[in-house]
Amino acid sequence: MANNDKQLMFTRNIGIMAHIDAGKTTTSERILFYTGLTHKIGETHDGTATMDWMAQEQERGITITSAATTTFWNYLGNRYKINLIDTPGHVDFTVEVERSLRVLDGAVATFCAVGGVEPQSETVWRQADKYNVPRIGYVNKMDRSGANYYEVVRQLKDVLGANPCPIQIPIGAEETFKGVVDLIKMKAIFWHDETMGAEYSVEEIPADLQAEAEEWRDKMLEALAECDDAIMEKYFDDPSTITEEEIMVAIRKGTLAMQINPMTCGSSFKNKGVQTLLDAVCAFLPSPEDTPAIEGTDPSDPDKIITRKPLFEEPLTALAFKIATDPYVGRLCFFRVYAGSINAGSYVLNTRSGKKERISRLFQMHSNKQQPKEVLEAGDICACVGFKDIRTGDTLCSEDKPIVLESMTFPEPVIGIAIEPLTQKDTDKLGMALAKLAEEDPTFRVKTDEDSGQTVISGMGELHLDIILDRLRREFKVECNQGAPQVSYKEAITVPVDHRHVFKKQSGGRGKFADIIFRMEPAEEGKEGLTFVNEVKGGNIPKEFIPSVEKGFKEAMQNGVLAGYALEALKITLIDGSFHPVDSDALSFEMAAKIGYKEAAQKAKPVLLEPIMKLEVVTPEDFMGDIIADLNRRRGQVESMDSRIGARVITAKVPLAEQFGYVTVLRTLSSGRASSSMEFDHYAEVPKNIAREVVEKANGRVDLI
Repeated sequence: MANNDKQLMFTRNIGIMAHIDAGKTTTSERILFYTGLTHKIGETHDGTATMDWMAQEQERGITITSAATTTFWNYLGNRYKINLIDTPGHVDFTVEVERSLRVLDGAVATFCAVGGVEPQSETVWRQADKYNVPRIGYVNKMDRSGANYYEVVRQLKDVLGANPCPIQIPIGAEETFKGVVDLIKMKAIFWHDETMGAEYSVEEIPADLQAEAEEWRDKMLEALAECDDAIMEKYFDDPSTITEEEIMVAIRKGTLAMQINPMTCGSSFKNKGVQTLLDAVCAFLPSPEDTPAIEGTDPSDPDKIITRKPLFEEPLTALAFKIATDPYVGRLCFFRVYAGSINAGSYVLNTRSGKKERISRLFQMHSNKQQPKEVLEAGDICACVGFKDIRTGDTLCSEDKPIVLESMTFPEPVIGIAIEPLTQKDTDKLGMALAKLAEEDPTFRVKTDEDSGQTVISGMGELHLDIILDRLRREFKVECNQGAPQVSYKEAITVPVDHRHVFKKQSGGRGKFADIIFRMEPAEEGKEGLTFVNEVKGGNIPKEFIPSVEKGFKEAMQNGVLAGYALEALKITLIDGSFHPVDSDALSFEMAAKIGYKEAAQKAKPVLLEPIMKLEVVTPEDFMGDIIADLNRRRGQVESMDSRIGARVITAKVPLAEQFGYVTVLRTLSSGRASSSMEFDHYAEVPKNIAREVVEKANGRVDLI
């Protein structure tokens, strides 16, 4: 048993997260190279990166799906097992980051030394906060012109509200970047270019950096004194008595408590700084033992909390966080084992469906290659095949000790396009292919438009849908025509309405009867879906019919009265009603709710809502005027204009409907020198004149606007 505990102590489940182009995949490639998993360094820009294995990733040089791999690193005489997940940076694939962070114990937040904290860096940082993931910072691209380590450290503090604690400072910057000063050991580390950075020498600190190194070491000790009382005492008495071991212990303690974020730097592309980063991962990020015991609920009693410690002898508890399709082994399910162990060929319980699943084979993953395993234990991240029905976010556990872990929340899609297959032969294949893709990706939705019979696919952005169509073509050999992109509008009501609806039908024999009086009003701030309040007294409507009324309203919300778009939120209070002892049944009350909803919603001054995006444009000063004028034309609201190394940053809120093809326009306006990134922010009301056009197009009720 002691051996197992040891094993857990030396396991690290980490992810690499960052903005687009900060160098996540390049860093992952170097990690694989130095740990001896690959013998040739893959490059993103050549399309040879191991972690970017999809054809679409190699062509575009971006990461689309999270790739997992397992590698080993020797640190201080111990062999550490590192389960690494490389996550995408692009906002359209934010779900990949979300589900990876849910199962990871720690993360390496990578920042570009030139760009600093970019919009997507903020998003992933917030996602890591949500799941309480301790992280260390790694400032990459120190060799690029304009690289500024200290500026990035400042931005972390000011923009993200983090507490960065540099444990290294760079020696030289831009083309003179040679190595780093280790502030813990107070030694300089220089990498040798001739051995691809695999070897490095530890030397004394150059004389011109001595004063700076001491200043930053003092800042580091000060930050640690706040996390550790023993250091605080020594810091005030005599800082020189603080030993290396004490510093290491204090950094680890502060990182796990999420009080500090140790900062390292390097240049992955130039093979500098990756080994010290791996050392920092082993030294400061949590093992599965350091994470608090995982909490779940009892499936038979949702209020009862069950905790499971990360031990091998506990009952099996695992969370499926991703489904992928592999051309050779079929459907793969990636999962994290939190407690207990799982054997190949054994049965597990899926608490969502309540069914048993046979796990026929287990694999340890290396990007898209699999290594078969007989048994997997607590703390592992791995994949399995041979299951019937497992979805993202399902809990897998032992049959006699069921548990439900908290699932993940996924953002709603904001953009849709209509697609139609070219030939009849494609029609049959299309349905299957779309079902497979929707199973893999929870932010991708497929629905058939009731009126036109069109298949509409919706996702997180233009790039997301582009990739989906590309995959249909390549993997599933389905050719499609696509329509113009459509925005996912929503509807809302603005005023409360009291309404009574009596539903009666008499056609010989048993009739139908239901009578409901309800109040319909806008939901409270921050609430989504239906808020249903039952205020019926004295059994005027029997208890067994109340769920039917709720169900009726829930279903009716999917179609708004203006143009058939769904309502995001609604509050219904059932006040009173009556029933007939013979003619009333559940269906009658459900119908009464549906028809009553339509009648009441027309009186409740319905409005159209559209997705508003947060846009960030980085541009040289010269083009500012044209870009802002263009944003105003697009109904955009400019919120701030900041300066960043040699450029201006414009932040604005712009409706998505006005943003199609924006990248091309921006290139034209700035002679190709400006760049932009966009992410969903919130839904807001559409101005009346535009709402009229949208409703007309959708053949809706223009008279209600």
